[in-house]
Amino acid sequence: MTTYEPIIGLEIHAELMTNSKMFCRCKVVDSVEAPPNTAVCPVCLGMPGMLPVINRRAVTFSMRVALALNCEVQHHNIFARKNYFYPDLPKAYQLSQYELPIGLHGWLDIDLEDGTSKRIRIRRVHMEEDTGKLTHLDRTSDLSEEGTLVDYNRSGVPLLEIVSEPDIRSGEEARAYAVKIRQILRYLDVNTGDLEKGVFRVEPNISLRPSGTTAFGKRTELKNLNSFRVLTDGTAFEIARQTAVLDSGAQVIQETRGWHDAKRITFSQRRKEEAEDYRYFPEPDLPPLAISDEWIAEVKASLPELPDAKVVRYRSEFGLSAYDAQVLTEERAVAEWFEATIDAGGEPKPIANWMINNLFSLMNEHKQSIDEIEVTPAGLVGLVGLVEKRTINNNTGKEVLAEMFSTGQQAQAIVDAQGLAQISDDSAITAMIAQVLADNPDKLAAYVGGKDKLRGFFMGQVMQKSQGKADPAVVNRLLAEALAARKAAA
Repeated sequence: MTTYEPIIGLEIHAELMTNSKMFCRCKVVDSVEAPPNTAVCPVCLGMPGMLPVINRRAVTFSMRVALALNCEVQHHNIFARKNYFYPDLPKAYQLSQYELPIGLHGWLDIDLEDGTSKRIRIRRVHMEEDTGKLTHLDRTSDLSEEGTLVDYNRSGVPLLEIVSEPDIRSGEEARAYAVKIRQILRYLDVNTGDLEKGVFRVEPNISLRPSGTTAFGKRTELKNLNSFRVLTDGTAFEIARQTAVLDSGAQVIQETRGWHDAKRITFSQRRKEEAEDYRYFPEPDLPPLAISDEWIAEVKASLPELPDAKVVRYRSEFGLSAYDAQVLTEERAVAEWFEATIDAGGEPKPIANWMINNLFSLMNEHKQSIDEIEVTPAGLVGLVGLVEKRTINNNTGKEVLAEMFSTGQQAQAIVDAQGLAQISDDSAITAMIAQVLADNPDKLAAYVGGKDKLRGFFMGQVMQKSQGKADPAVVNRLLAEALAARKAAA
């Protein structure tokens, strides 16, 4: 039986977080929540005689992305008309870039599940305007009628398309690449990364070829992928579907296919066009866009430290593990919060442990982001300091952190108000141990008789008696001495 190699390239569309649209002054609004067709004007509605004007901020954002993806920023840019008819396209063409885009020949390294990395080449990064949004009705809808509604609020919103080379070989690799692109866009503050609202859209182009050959097969493009899980599953399904088609002796049709979330299958939407079908030609109402070396240098200097560089620095400068560094740099806001704790005098490794193992759990439980929590970086440093100095023990520290999360109070104030300071006095702990042994003569006799595992029981009883305030290290030392003495006397 013939074996096939999947050949996958990704097209990623990302709406840019500008205040106004790409070629007009209309405000960019939430296309899900805003009333339909309220953020429109004659330009983005394609009325005759209207002239577009390029949004400078959108160009700057596009350069940020191109540079972050190691692309060559092009000094000479041309906008073109991409001609096709669809109801969400009011002009019957889309203003886009084709032959002369803003970025070419980039690359991105992705981390794979087996611990290796892979470089994915990026063919192009280009600017364009988004389309409108269609809502297809049937008789089960609220309006109880069939048809299609169109909302042009999204029409003309600045859109950046990132096109990879066909270097991806599986749904897992596609997911890793898309996740990394999303992370970088969020670091750059140019896109929210929200797949459900469609401001970040991933469309894989998938084909198969017999293993060991080099010619490309017919490809299909997948749309309607609103999560990374769907990207992985949809790609895997399409690979399996095309394999079955080829094994049957039939040919794969070049087409656009959608994803049916309930049935977990792809379905045909329309035949896939070739580039020449769009009849690209330069937009006559826009002059060529010239990008100077000075502008490129200015944008490059404004770039933040990107995730991969942060991981390297966190490991070398702070001595963190690869896992801890990856977790702390996943979101830019989290990384900045962590670095603020270091600036406040925190030790990197203990702070990282408390953030990853305790603070993140509270954030997940309460569904809050790092920007929303009451705990401050200096506050966490203060708490960890109390634990490190053994003013409170680790378990009490977790309780104090939960209180800080709820109230915003500082750790020392909570410890003082609730009398949570750790008991480390030998005489006080010795008295507790003596009382616990006296209260449990049967278990003490069993321990002396050889049941050493009962030591954990006595440890727990002493901690309970101290209401969790006793220093575990002191309890462990004094309990060992007391039990050894009882065994020696037996």
